[in-house]
Amino acid sequence: MKQRRTTLLAMAGLLAAGLTTIPAAPAGAEETELLKNGTFDATADPWWANGVTADLADGRLCADVPGGTANTWDAGIGQNNVALVKGESYRFSFYADGTPDGHKVRAIVGLSAAPYDTYFEVTPQLSVSGNSYAYTFTSPVDTPQGQVAFQLGGSPDAWRFCMDDASLLGGVPPEAYEPDTGPRVRVNQVGYLPDGPKKATLVTDKRTKLRWQVNNADGTVAARGQTVPRGIDPSSGQNVHTIDFGALRKPGQGFTLSADGQHSRPFDIGTAAYEKLSVDAAKYYYTQRSGIAIRDELRPGYGRPAGHLDAAPNQGDRAVPCQPGVCDYTLDVTGGWYDAGDHGKYVVNGGIATWELLSTYERSLHARTGQPARLGDGTLAVPESGNGVPDVLDETRWELDFLLKMQVPEGQPLAGMAHHKIHDEKWTGLPLLPSADAQKRELHAPSTAATLNLAATAAQAARLYRPYDPAFAAKALQAARKAWVGALAHPEMYASASDGIGGGAYADDNVSDEFYWAAAELYLTTGEKTFEDSVLDSPVHRPDIFGPLGYDWSRTAAAARLDLATVPSRLPDRREVRWSVINGADRYLATLKAHPYGIPYAPDGNRYDWGSNHQILHNAVVIATAYDITGASKYRDAAVQSMDYILGRNALNMSYVTGYGEANSHNQHARWYAHQLDPSQPNPPVGTLAGGPNSSIQDPFVQGKLQGCTGQFCYIDDIQSWSTNEHTVNWNSALVRMTSFVADQGCAPRCRATR
Repeated sequence: MKQRRTTLLAMAGLLAAGLTTIPAAPAGAEETELLKNGTFDATADPWWANGVTADLADGRLCADVPGGTANTWDAGIGQNNVALVKGESYRFSFYADGTPDGHKVRAIVGLSAAPYDTYFEVTPQLSVSGNSYAYTFTSPVDTPQGQVAFQLGGSPDAWRFCMDDASLLGGVPPEAYEPDTGPRVRVNQVGYLPDGPKKATLVTDKRTKLRWQVNNADGTVAARGQTVPRGIDPSSGQNVHTIDFGALRKPGQGFTLSADGQHSRPFDIGTAAYEKLSVDAAKYYYTQRSGIAIRDELRPGYGRPAGHLDAAPNQGDRAVPCQPGVCDYTLDVTGGWYDAGDHGKYVVNGGIATWELLSTYERSLHARTGQPARLGDGTLAVPESGNGVPDVLDETRWELDFLLKMQVPEGQPLAGMAHHKIHDEKWTGLPLLPSADAQKRELHAPSTAATLNLAATAAQAARLYRPYDPAFAAKALQAARKAWVGALAHPEMYASASDGIGGGAYADDNVSDEFYWAAAELYLTTGEKTFEDSVLDSPVHRPDIFGPLGYDWSRTAAAARLDLATVPSRLPDRREVRWSVINGADRYLATLKAHPYGIPYAPDGNRYDWGSNHQILHNAVVIATAYDITGASKYRDAAVQSMDYILGRNALNMSYVTGYGEANSHNQHARWYAHQLDPSQPNPPVGTLAGGPNSSIQDPFVQGKLQGCTGQFCYIDDIQSWSTNEHTVNWNSALVRMTSFVADQGCAPRCRATR
């Protein structure tokens, strides 16, 4: 998510914090205890209690916690007036137990005043693996109003909590973190196409060529060769060699690659894994649905009640009011996809994800290797399967219906515009099922960016749903036209960068790219001169738009350019548009060839962006589109090779897709795939993409461990790391797009003849 998280310390009604002077952080500062009376030898002062009865017992502070509270913050104990210093590391430790065993406590360090931000949180299950706990984190802020709190509510049954030796020690060194990167031979742990590129990376201190061999599953040798030394890779700081075993074209399973005394994790050669992954990546969206019960028979282990349908404790999405001062009406905004690991729904993030899923389907209709049957009815096991409509369109329809509901209705000020987002009034903690969310829901102000996202996706939907549901297609086109008119009338209504309480801000103060995108989709659907002129006159129509970071929810010009290049039309300069995509692909191809890990991504200063994995995939999409335009094998091979990094050929030697690869991300930041915090919950579904390395490491969990990290090493697979390890609908849509492309390559060149 684009720099948007400030997890809520939702402890309304707590004692007001007094103001003190923020101490400086002198060089070489000594360790300093910030908590008062953490041993409870004679008194509980200055600790407060909220919603519990607290007392001293045997030198410990204990609390009788009532059953039946709805939220973790409805009951707790804590201490205010804790002064935190930005950039300083702290060791947070305590002893705690509960009667009966097995209860969980949410222990947090945060802000004691509105907006009650949380800077660090853990949720240990008491008396499971000992009762002494210690954690290191780095404060992201200077504040005299810090707070340590133990949130105890949310249990249906009463229980007793006791704690001792509570400490918040300042001036400690950051915690050393050494990731387990496994063998030094880094491969795509999922698979290589038989007729595709096959490269691996060896991490070694050797500077000269080394021998390598690929081993069959039975240990026999399948291929041999010599490495190519590449020197120091700036994105990881490692000395690396490249191994090219592309001459091995024999399909099989369980291959390993050996070099420099190391043996890689196993991998396959074939297409089956990509065919499955392309389906699993798209099946992710069903479990992200809001407003519908998730059926366990469709997703075993992921069944859950419907969220936000006005069933207690939900306040629900059937009649959501605006934030104070924004509007005086309510809207039914049920449905749609939860954006990520929280309960918010965002038009701009949902918009780019919707476009990408629809474009995956549209590519199958026009591309030389496109296979519409792979996305057809019955392929995703969704409730609508069997209705004669391609399942990917059924799934995307769930989000489109929500996007249409976010449009300001006729008769209201700003009619035709779209509300930017809808989410909880305040941040909620982890874990929390959507059906258990008791927060007030709010519509946020309309924005030009959201309105143009609606115009673009609704226009695109109009042409793709027309063969299956002409009435819906007409409704979508009408909404797109209204949104276009609304955006023209209000071209500078920007979402506020400070509107980040309870949900991400998604601020964007340059919408020339969104105007371009909306005009392009309206033109491709209608062919009308008005929209053609808007495309041709756009200030971003002719400039180079394929920068190092790629495209995302805030940089949408590429969505227009890629569709203008591939969807049939009579655009006067369509040839030039297609060449612009090819030129962009050439630069990404050059980056890939120069990169020791073979990826089309090399940001300035190796500063990996938030969600870097989807940026890599998006750059690969541009390369893949160049293949669709030209048929040149160099683009096909480069696009396919880009998947290697995502699936294990990287500095951390791990696949960033849950359930794929021997070592894979599976603790993504999520409120209802929270197995790491609550063993009764599942891990994210197979096919879920983690955000990946993020040099800015905004969350306290990684700030305490990754200070000074280099590029690829700015990542930890932990549920607490929302800046490196979240999952989102628009990151998974990039995975859908690219895995669908790679799966289709197993069909080339025969597939065009069999369509």
